[in-house]
Amino acid sequence: MGLIKVHDKEFEIYITSKAIEQRVKEIAEAINKDYLGKKPLFIAILNGSFMFAADLFRHLTIEAELCFIKLASYKGMKSSGKVVTTIGLEEDIFGKDVVIVEDIVDTGKTLHGFLPKLLHQQPNSLKIATLLHKPEATAYPLQLDYIGFAIPDKFVIGYGLDYDGQGRNLKEIYQVK
Repeated sequence: MGLIKVHDKEFEIYITSKAIEQRVKEIAEAINKDYLGKKPLFIAILNGSFMFAADLFRHLTIEAELCFIKLASYKGMKSSGKVVTTIGLEEDIFGKDVVIVEDIVDTGKTLHGFLPKLLHQQPNSLKIATLLHKPEATAYPLQLDYIGFAIPDKFVIGYGLDYDGQGRNLKEIYQVK
């Protein structure tokens, strides 16, 4: 199953499920080491990060909490340019160590708009873990602390990422052909 069609586009396997699993374990090991003796709060950005967040959490050996927030800036294959918050953060993060869990950082606009809101609540620390990063597309300065894969500026689906609602359930990450 190397080539698939979703809506009107063809996609080919770009990152295998084995490579994803290995990289997620490595990120979890780094987080376990960095947060030993602490109890960080992980804030997973829905919808795309749910698979990454679940797999990452399975590999954590430290005490940790997990919550979800929904931020969106995509419509179809392009960023809408507007960040929309549809499910807000209900946890108090004052004085906590916070790790944001993202599926993909491309322009960085979504996080750039969200981070000041978090920092205003005065967490003890704030780090970002992202499965995918598109350095060529990044237009906003962000400190990404844990990066799974740096990828070219091409549209990808699978492992939580979608194309108009389809493809999230794929085990691999596919790139538009």
